[in-house]
Amino acid sequence: MSHVAIAIDGPAAAGKSTVAKIVAKRLGFIYIDTGAMYRAFTWYVLYRGLDPKNEEASCSLIPEVSIDLAEDGKVFVCGHDVTRAIREPNVSSNVSYIASYKAIRLALIDLQRELGEKGNVVMDGRDIGSYVLPRAQVKIFQIASAETRAKRRYLENLEKGIPTSLEDVIEDVKRRDYIDSHRDFDPLMQAEDAIPLDTSDMGIEEVVQAILKIVEDKTGVKACH
Repeated sequence: MSHVAIAIDGPAAAGKSTVAKIVAKRLGFIYIDTGAMYRAFTWYVLYRGLDPKNEEASCSLIPEVSIDLAEDGKVFVCGHDVTRAIREPNVSSNVSYIASYKAIRLALIDLQRELGEKGNVVMDGRDIGSYVLPRAQVKIFQIASAETRAKRRYLENLEKGIPTSLEDVIEDVKRRDYIDSHRDFDPLMQAEDAIPLDTSDMGIEEVVQAILKIVEDKTGVKACH
């Protein structure tokens, strides 16, 4: 069989990265966090003192931005370790603006597709099954209510020592949903052949098992860890 690609899409804070990372490890696949790439670019825009809401200024940085995803999960921008910094509230509240700009999306999609050619991959984001890897053998569209997603993100922030209020996170999630689904180019949408998975009442391990079963049913590939 040729390389197997698993695309996990869904709205902000749906738990895609957490689940995708575990699924990749269980299958022995490469994990690619595309959301981290957009966060990394957003961090760089802020680092350069520019306004992420300014499309022209943000896109002008494309030629000078280099983003590297290390196998240990660390994220680097132009040599800076930004693994923790890209999860800070100022990045979270601006990343959907950066992700809405066509030129930036196209630049990062090229990088994502290049990474997707390296072997068996699990890639998560907003547009993996619909645009980045349209031929992925397995496509999951992971959803949950805005309140459930916000509570998960709030608890994640607390664990990481990032100060936020639940109310602010709920507002941020709803705003990002609107921006992601209403952008002109490549909006958040479920691919026609994607399998919807509502995780509102599911724990992490339940979601992982559900996805592993879908993968096995569609490709015959079983978890090895």
